[in-house]
Amino acid sequence: MKDSIIILCGGGPAPGMNTVVCSVAKTFLEGGYRVIGLHGGYSGLFNQNPRIEDIDFFKADAYFNRGGSYLQMSRFKPTDEDFEKRFNLALFQENNIKLLVTVGGDDTASTANRIAKFLEAKKYPIANIHVPKTIDNDLPLPNNTPTFGFNSAKQEGAHIARTIYEDARTSGNWLLISAMGRSAGHLALGIGEATHCPMTIIPEMFNKTDITIDKIIKLTLSAIIKRKIMGVDYGTVVVAEGVFHDLSADDIKAAGVHMTYDEHGHPELGKISKAVLFNELLEKEFKKIGMKVKTRPVEIGYDVRCQDPIAYDLSYCSELAMGVYTLFKRGETGCMVYVDAFGNASPLYLHDLQNSEGKIPPRRVDIEGGIARNYYEHICHFITPSDYEAAKKYVADPEAYDFKKILCW
Repeated sequence: MKDSIIILCGGGPAPGMNTVVCSVAKTFLEGGYRVIGLHGGYSGLFNQNPRIEDIDFFKADAYFNRGGSYLQMSRFKPTDEDFEKRFNLALFQENNIKLLVTVGGDDTASTANRIAKFLEAKKYPIANIHVPKTIDNDLPLPNNTPTFGFNSAKQEGAHIARTIYEDARTSGNWLLISAMGRSAGHLALGIGEATHCPMTIIPEMFNKTDITIDKIIKLTLSAIIKRKIMGVDYGTVVVAEGVFHDLSADDIKAAGVHMTYDEHGHPELGKISKAVLFNELLEKEFKKIGMKVKTRPVEIGYDVRCQDPIAYDLSYCSELAMGVYTLFKRGETGCMVYVDAFGNASPLYLHDLQNSEGKIPPRRVDIEGGIARNYYEHICHFITPSDYEAAKKYVADPEAYDFKKILCW
């Protein structure tokens, strides 16, 4: 029987999923291996009747440059009981599987770390290598290397936001954009920088103070008032959904927002429109202070996850896939594949990346780094002390809308 490998995809989709899976398939097929695709993410490993199928060259060649994921994904996270009672070892034994390739973000990587420990403890002769995916760009790769899917999502997000900015300029309105990013603001900041958005609000901005709805609203008004002083009556505001994720339960309740939570304790942000919520809260503030501004909400999220990957991700995902083969042949396991700017692959061992709880913590925006610092110093618009006198035309207490004072910077 041929040596085999098996591939699964966890979490939510990102541009390049098919590129990774199909490039892994092509590379290992060329090396003489059988390649098996596992549907249902991790749930298939703990199911006695998993849905599997062989991936041959023709299937891989037909899907490698498409958006979405040919292998059905899942957010299933196994329990300790699943590991002890339901791990499908027979799947590996009966198919002579030597390598498990997992593709996913921080949650999928954390489960890959658990699987690595489990395989080692049981002394099962199965290697496992993880491929870092997510449009949120929040896996801890060295040298600010992106996760695959991020650049494609940013490209499409910026395309949408660029059109929205032109709508704002043409109609003399303000458009409020919510961008995906549960734990980090990379995508929102990338979109804001690429489109010269006058205000981008991300969780990492609040490094010296708590996130509150009042501060989010005041930061937005800071940009609107500053632009009015400049004679500009239009603009966009990009808000990362993570700022709503990090709000306190009391603040959410006080604002009259009802939020449900998934089985992992995460707010189910996808079930409500953050842009609509943000717009409603802002309109209340306009009425309160007597300011007349037209705003419209826009959501950027699920529409960027399954698009076709751009050339960057087509190349990068192919390099990651070939990197999996290189690492496997070196005897590496329990690692995440890392490919540098020159295409060289090296392992990032999952146990070295884990926190005290055994999870892989998300990489957040370096708010002191050059990307964030330059955006907020040179593109972002907001009230400073030199604007106080002019701002009194619009609000009685301009200091309350001073960007740096709101954030305690």
